[in-house]
Amino acid sequence: MSERATSEPITIRTAKVSEIDALANAMDRSRNYIVNQAIEQYLEANAWQLERITTGIAAARTGKVIPADKVFSGIATKHGWER
Repeated sequence: MSERATSEPITIRTAKVSEIDALANAMDRSRNYIVNQAIEQYLEANAWQLERITTGIAAARTGKVIPADKVFSGIATKHGWER
């Protein structure tokens, strides 16, 4: 037997509701679908960012860093910019 999703009431600013509804109508989806997709994407993006930040801090603490000038030069070279 499948588990039923739990629900939690939330408050959304009135201006955002009309934006959500417009997107839902354009996509032929429900308001609930749009909100749940937005929350899922937000959580995934922030979990990814937090993991990268945590990894970067750990690397910096062990001395695994690249000087900023070298990073900026590499970016400039990659994009064909003068530095």
